[in-house]
Amino acid sequence: MSLFNLDTQNNDLDSKITAGLERLSQVFKVLLWEKAKEHQLSPIQIQLLIFIANHSSDLSTISYMAQEFGLTKPTISDAIKTLEQKKLVTKRNDKQDTRSYRVVLTQKGKNLVADCSKYPDTLSEIVAGIDADDKQILWKVIVMFIEQMSNAGIIAVQRMCYNCNHYSQQNGKPFCMLLNKQLYANDIRLDCPEFESLS
Repeated sequence: MSLFNLDTQNNDLDSKITAGLERLSQVFKVLLWEKAKEHQLSPIQIQLLIFIANHSSDLSTISYMAQEFGLTKPTISDAIKTLEQKKLVTKRNDKQDTRSYRVVLTQKGKNLVADCSKYPDTLSEIVAGIDADDKQILWKVIVMFIEQMSNAGIIAVQRMCYNCNHYSQQNGKPFCMLLNKQLYANDIRLDCPEFESLS
């Protein structure tokens, strides 16, 4: 029986939780769409601008961003082409591989990202008001969900601690060999700039 069937949903906690997560995902879509419409961009174009602004240039290639967002290279290429026409990004040739290029923000793009990055602020305010103990529990559950979805191949790219070459277990506890410290629940990162893939 579908979790969208109200009899199933209202009588089964697993279905309620899953339906609740689906509803929360709608919140992000609505907030992102509102910001996209304000700037006459598509949601993926906004996401690409934010990604480029917050990651190293070696991740700002068409191939990598296609993996990151679970989309095809032509879809990402089309989005980048539009952003380039709007003078929000520019392409820089890769010195090692002349067939490849990296996408960088123009000053106009940087100015736009400063505003677009605010789209989840309403949710951030709600999270800020949650009790500290409840926040810790919520964070552990979120990390567990993301790790399991990554392991199942639902989410393609995850630069989180559990997938990193620097991550290990010492005395049965999570440990970062790069930082040389034990990792507590709130130390776990979803998107680490020092991430090194296991593969």
